[in-house]
Amino acid sequence: MILGVDGLTFRYNSHPVLEDITFQVHTHQITAILGPNGAGKTTLLRCINRILKPASGTVRIEEQDLAHCSSRDIARRVAYVAQRSEPRRISAFDAVLLGRKPHIVWNVSHHDVEMTQATLKRLELEHLSLRYTDRMSGGEYQKVCIARAVVQDPTVMLLDEPTASLDLKNQLAILRLLRTIVRGHRMCAVITMHDLNTAFRYADKFLFLKNGTIYAALDRTEISSHVIEEVYGVPVAVQWHQDHPVVLPLDGEED
Repeated sequence: MILGVDGLTFRYNSHPVLEDITFQVHTHQITAILGPNGAGKTTLLRCINRILKPASGTVRIEEQDLAHCSSRDIARRVAYVAQRSEPRRISAFDAVLLGRKPHIVWNVSHHDVEMTQATLKRLELEHLSLRYTDRMSGGEYQKVCIARAVVQDPTVMLLDEPTASLDLKNQLAILRLLRTIVRGHRMCAVITMHDLNTAFRYADKFLFLKNGTIYAALDRTEISSHVIEEVYGVPVAVQWHQDHPVVLPLDGEED
């Protein structure tokens, strides 16, 4: 186990949002958090990295309770890519270099610069190094945000809807890239997604949230129409294609 969440509960004022969330994520594993709008997916990510303080429960990374860690220590262990962030007037190189901030003691080191250059090259972003992020397409900027998370050298990556508003080509490119990164480092990733079929193709484990609780925690082979119908409230059929489940909504009407 690399990430362990145990009994996590969160409330906005007195309104319960998450109740008794418990799960584990292992090294080289991508876990997708799925569920309808308002199920608590984004809130769960923000509780994991302590942007939001849970009412109860623990979050541990390699047995270290994050409640006992400083913000700097958490940033060294956890990288967070938000669903929406406004690009600033900053070059892609500098935006990615900011990911090294939790590790910088006095000044940017040669190692920090080398890591940034290597990550830009690996993510095929070298040609954008000097371009301002507010002059990039959505797909380009999202890759820069992921590059910044990679140079942070985290143990856990949290990504909130990493493919939102992207075209199909960029969706697939980013998820392939994420899978390669996770499998090539001693780390794991937790992502929220709305597109079930894309999630089933690229993630390893799936947490279905319903009304702030985990309705089901499954691997790919356990995906069923019953679970999806119960969580989303719509009739579906699940078929298999190349070892991946494919969800087909059923409208219940005759042609």
